[in-house]
Amino acid sequence: MAGRALQYAVRYRLLFVAWLFGLIPSSVATIPAPVVVELFTSEGCSSCPPADALLQPLANASPASGAEIIALGEHVDYWDHQGWKDRFSSAALTNRQQLYAARFNTESIYTPQMVVDGRTELVGSDANAARRAIDRAAAAPHGVVRIAIDSIDGRRIAAAVSVDDLPAIARGDRADIVVAITEDHVTSDVKRGENHGRVLTHAAVVRRLTTIGDAIAPSSSARAELMLESDWQRDRLKIVAFVQERRNRTILASAAVSVVKMTRP
Repeated sequence: MAGRALQYAVRYRLLFVAWLFGLIPSSVATIPAPVVVELFTSEGCSSCPPADALLQPLANASPASGAEIIALGEHVDYWDHQGWKDRFSSAALTNRQQLYAARFNTESIYTPQMVVDGRTELVGSDANAARRAIDRAAAAPHGVVRIAIDSIDGRRIAAAVSVDDLPAIARGDRADIVVAITEDHVTSDVKRGENHGRVLTHAAVVRRLTTIGDAIAPSSSARAELMLESDWQRDRLKIVAFVQERRNRTILASAAVSVVKMTRP
């Protein structure tokens, strides 16, 4: 099993590297556009490890590809009754996936599913489809998000989010400013269920996802106090902020910062 997981990881890393080098411009590079890549996954799903292996190189990618990829690993809870409870799973993330199902008119929710900038959904292990969706999303207009961490102690972060140059919100729609805390390089030794006996590694695991304010084009701002749990590794945490339309689900602007970099003296 471990050998198969390694093969998946190597395969998708090679696919991603080939895509990356194919996108390096021959002329002067432009400013990369931020693109949010969400992966709906579960440790109880045997089809999910290849998608998790694809998300990791996306999360680590250099913006030289023309897109600054902001990864969100979102663990749903509807696999938890199949023999293994995913410790990262959340009913709130399942509800978020259901909103996308309504947006894309899919028959049902499933894993692994990838959603790119709220614009396109695809099977989460399909590297070629992910590349095409990221290319299209990067070419769309995006606003600018800035994240400032005003203060921090052992359990709290006070974050200020400002948004500028926001593209027009779809007529009749509204948009939210959303903040997430993610943790990288998290592993689980799965004892039961479809992935029994495997050690799974996850990228950009969403630990918290909160709407902190309304977004109004072209400029908005919001503040939030975010709680950190004691078992979260501080050097692996990022704060992600994005603006998302409520009905159309399109992500209009996004950014991510490392907690360590923002709080280091």
